[in-house]
Amino acid sequence: MNYLGLLVASLYGGSAASTDNTDTQLTMMTTDQIEEGIKSGALQRYFDTLPDKLLALGIKVLLTFIVVFIGIRVIKLIRKAIVKGLTKGGIEKGVIQFTDSLVKAVLGIFLFLWVIVNFGVEPTSIAALISSVSIAIGLALQGSLSNFAGGVLILVLKPFKVGDYIREDTHGNEGTVQEISLFYTKLLSFDNKTIILPNGTLANCSMVNFSRDGRRRIDLKIEISYEADIKKTREVIMHVLEKNDMVLQDLQKVVFVSELASSGVVMGVRCFTKAGNYFPLYWALLEEIKYSLDEASISIPYPQLDVHIDNKA
Repeated sequence: MNYLGLLVASLYGGSAASTDNTDTQLTMMTTDQIEEGIKSGALQRYFDTLPDKLLALGIKVLLTFIVVFIGIRVIKLIRKAIVKGLTKGGIEKGVIQFTDSLVKAVLGIFLFLWVIVNFGVEPTSIAALISSVSIAIGLALQGSLSNFAGGVLILVLKPFKVGDYIREDTHGNEGTVQEISLFYTKLLSFDNKTIILPNGTLANCSMVNFSRDGRRRIDLKIEISYEADIKKTREVIMHVLEKNDMVLQDLQKVVFVSELASSGVVMGVRCFTKAGNYFPLYWALLEEIKYSLDEASISIPYPQLDVHIDNKA
């Protein structure tokens, strides 16, 4: 519609809803008729009422900002109350995080719809718009919907929970689960890097959950020379395992010959610890075993090269 038609519609009391007929009416009006309408004072009356209309619009905008501000605060309070209630009910942390994200999104959408309805958009128009673009939105958000469904599957099937240490086999990412949100899961790696993985990928790939049982087995390989006493070596390493408080003494501790390598005898070491102590104990055992073998005069072989020079040449 052209702007002249809009002006004429407003001069003669027309509304935006009747602008479809304005162009037809405009074509039937002569220039003299338009000038006559202007001379009759319709234009003056329009500008006389303009300040009142602008004031009403300004009040509506101000009230909208106030309601939006209050609505955001109310949404935060509702989310906090839901999280508090679920926490008291002993619900898993991942479920709480997912529910909080879902409530935030749903209430935010309702607040947005209220704002646009308050500015004169008819609910029926909104419904028609949503239905007309639903297919396009579905195609555009195909990946996000897959991630949302993946998040629901993770919470229902519980292959892992917040606090578990996992490794996904698709790209080899691993870390401690920090958060399970609507579309993504956040991991914290042992070197303090945040890894964000789509829920759809996690729900459809194989993974290893190292924390499911609450205990983890540590496997070490220590190589000693062929001249070393294997029985003495076993006693030294076993003593290291028995005096370390992080080793679970009620579970199996084993020291055995794992391999006869080219430069030495490889001793295998196995013990169990709590999942959270895996890396600290792993590093501590390597250091303590090295010192203990040195004190017992048990040598650890390393590659050597013997060079012979022939002086006859």
